Amino acid sequence: MASPARHPIHLKRAYEEIEAVDGQRLLVDGIWPRGLRKEDLQAEAWLKAVAPSTDLRRWFGHDPARWDDFRERYYDELEARPEALAQLRGYLTRGPVTLLYAARDEEHNNAVALRDFVLHGRGFARG
Repeated sequence: MASPARHPIHLKRAYEEIEAVDGQRLLVDGIWPRGLRKEDLQAEAWLKAVAPSTDLRRWFGHDPARWDDFRERYYDELEARPEALAQLRGYLTRGPVTLLYAARDEEHNNAVALRDFVLHGRGFARG
């Protein structure tokens, strides 16, 4: 199955410097990054609907030992949100995208899981 992402998908902490290569900057957290003003983030959109549920986010707690279970549960949530995935798909067809997140852990966060979900197509190509 071909990946629905036709353009690069970058990941970046919301607190990092804005760069031209970012393309469309999309905040994918369910909570606004602490201490950042809207104008400082310069996000194209805040895609709260693709963020993990509050219950899942709290359960995960950025514990790397729960990473595999978190990804599976998050993927289940994403598959249940075809409208949110369609919105994300629209951005991906228009140009490069940077998924913005606030977590300190750069390897175990919802933006990493979301990028992997998109690139590997688990349920993403449907709907």
